[in-house]
Amino acid sequence: MAHLCTAAASQFHFSNAFKSPLPQHVLLQQGWRWERGRHCTFSSVTCQAEQAGHIDAELTIVLSSISLACKQIASLLQRSSIINLTGAQGTINVQGEDQKKLDVVSNEVFCSCLRSSGRTGIIASEEEDVPVAVEETYSGNYIVVFDPVDGSANIDISLTTGSIFGIYGPDEQCLVDLDDDTTLDQAREKCVVSVCQPGSNLLAAGYCLYSMVFTLSIGRGVYAFTLDPAYGEFVLTHEDIKIPKTGRIYSFNEGNYDLWDDKLKGYLDHLRQPGPNGKPYSGRYIGCLVGEIHRMLLVGGIYGNPQNKNSKNGNLRLLYECAPMSYLVEQAGGKATDSKKRILDIKPEQVHQRTPIYIGSPDEVDKLLQYLA
Repeated sequence: MAHLCTAAASQFHFSNAFKSPLPQHVLLQQGWRWERGRHCTFSSVTCQAEQAGHIDAELTIVLSSISLACKQIASLLQRSSIINLTGAQGTINVQGEDQKKLDVVSNEVFCSCLRSSGRTGIIASEEEDVPVAVEETYSGNYIVVFDPVDGSANIDISLTTGSIFGIYGPDEQCLVDLDDDTTLDQAREKCVVSVCQPGSNLLAAGYCLYSMVFTLSIGRGVYAFTLDPAYGEFVLTHEDIKIPKTGRIYSFNEGNYDLWDDKLKGYLDHLRQPGPNGKPYSGRYIGCLVGEIHRMLLVGGIYGNPQNKNSKNGNLRLLYECAPMSYLVEQAGGKATDSKKRILDIKPEQVHQRTPIYIGSPDEVDKLLQYLA
């Protein structure tokens, strides 16, 4: 395999290394073997992708603002018990879910960073009732959807959490001019319509796994960056990730087993039986979609959040969770479906629409579909 920066350059056309702010003897004491040209940062990747014409300058700025938001949220998570950010906020979000303190604060962090970028036109958050248009003075063209803290139930027990985002361009069919006589309801309707695009329209998507890996695709493969706390920058550590075609791990919340239909139960019963190697599949469930997908990208397997007797559309939001993750997994060679349709082909009818999802290694998803047929 070609060297890290050289191989990535075939997709992003970059090769320059950054200079460490620390003296070489300090780096050696910290276990670094520092060589110029052997490390690429998130900033250098996006800047040189821009120079190569794969993304424009505005998208580069938006991506930078998202990475900044993730760094700030990571810092808050690390200090949450110290600065009294654990526990419930005492409010209910539009999903009918109890909000954690960090849900609220992290949402504010994301919104602030995106607004200050000056390149975001509409912001849609899982924690907000409706999408919000950025004030005209600071507005740009990009539409950003996000879940500020995925797996927030894990915060108080210091387990896996993450952030998910997707970036769309303006939908040409939705660009209705708003004049001074436009009502607030009309403006909101325009925001909603602009945001409700199928995942196939995504220009970029990614997630941040705390702590702390930033994974991104701009439609040219999947790349992951690990935060180096020595200088506060994301460093490219996983290049052009390809999900294994098969895997031996399944991730379903089996506490809902009795609520699923018989075909799905039959599939899970099959996974529990010894395979050709004499071993069954391993069940792993973190309760955080970011953690499940990150593991799957690296070692393969399948994740499912099915419909059930109590929730005909499953529990995950199409716009904020399923579409961005499906975009990433497909870029890595995997598949994502609701059992009948490709996730990226589903056009949301509502901003908080939910959907069942089965996502992962292509052979594992195909096997599942055979059982559900």
